[in-house]
Amino acid sequence: MRKSFQIAGAFIGVIVGAGFASGQEILQFFTSFGPISIVGTLVATVLFAFLGMNLTQLGSRLQTKSHQRVIYHICGRYLGVLVDVIITFFLFGVTVVMFSGAGAIFEQQFGIPSFIGSILMAIVTILTVTLSVQKVITLIGAFTPFLLLIVIVITVYSLINFDFATADLSAAVVTQNRGASHWLLGAILYVSYNLAAGAAMLTVMGGTVKDEKVAAWGGIIGGLGLGLLILLINVSMLTQLKAIASVPMPMLFLANNISPIMGAIMSIILLGMIYNTAVGMLYAFSARIVKTETVRFKGAVTIFGVAAFGASFIGFITLVGTVYPVMGYLGFTLIAAIIFTWARKKGTVGKIDSSN
Repeated sequence: MRKSFQIAGAFIGVIVGAGFASGQEILQFFTSFGPISIVGTLVATVLFAFLGMNLTQLGSRLQTKSHQRVIYHICGRYLGVLVDVIITFFLFGVTVVMFSGAGAIFEQQFGIPSFIGSILMAIVTILTVTLSVQKVITLIGAFTPFLLLIVIVITVYSLINFDFATADLSAAVVTQNRGASHWLLGAILYVSYNLAAGAAMLTVMGGTVKDEKVAAWGGIIGGLGLGLLILLINVSMLTQLKAIASVPMPMLFLANNISPIMGAIMSIILLGMIYNTAVGMLYAFSARIVKTETVRFKGAVTIFGVAAFGASFIGFITLVGTVYPVMGYLGFTLIAAIIFTWARKKGTVGKIDSSN
């Protein structure tokens, strides 16, 4: 089970980028719908666990070093080519977004020019990715427990200080910008978008173990952990919905409400989660282009990392608005393909059992 928990921690670390940990994405896709959003978090939890289980299990079964074999397996020969190309492109795109996001946090929180923050994140990410995949997985999962701990503290504090008697959630909900027209669609879109970003690294993580059950449990536990984080962040923001309506980083706002020290700690954890995602995306992108554990791989990682740093000057907001929406549509294709593959496998097993 130790290996399963390691995969689960890395799963959470890859998915939880700046938007997730800051609360902005959860605000738009869940909290903005009011109390019903709690049901939405449960739907997202089930989907993350089910899809994570399938991707890590397939990675283990195929012993894949990159996402290519798994994508061709679930999408077929022709659709697989298109999905493979798009995923590979977005892996690089998300790396660029993370470098830009790191720069934005350095400038906003510490008053340091954004390009310095981007340079530092790029250097640390490149150095990490040149390590072995096992070390990468361990490092990616390292920040996850700290994020969970601080989110629990913020949630408990928010609930204790929430005035249930005078709260008017319905009025606050009306003023919110939403990521979807319905709470259920919001939950599915959120999973879809994150799956498109994390699928490649999930398959690589699954490929590091030969026992399919161990890999599958890593996906399940990671999905449940993501669901728990979404639920806690959602609940804490529901208690302060009016106050966080126009705040770019709601969880950082709530952390600063507790104390400046807590706000500083949250800023560091946000940078840690950006680092997690950047490492996962750059590794998966590089592994798709160049064979891992070779001298060429390390050189390619450096070139790709420098290129991503250069592209980060396009701007964080522009990049998010361009890269992420299209990823959501790709995620729908992946979800449909995974469910079809799972159903087909179950059907085949059923026929074999009945013939015996």
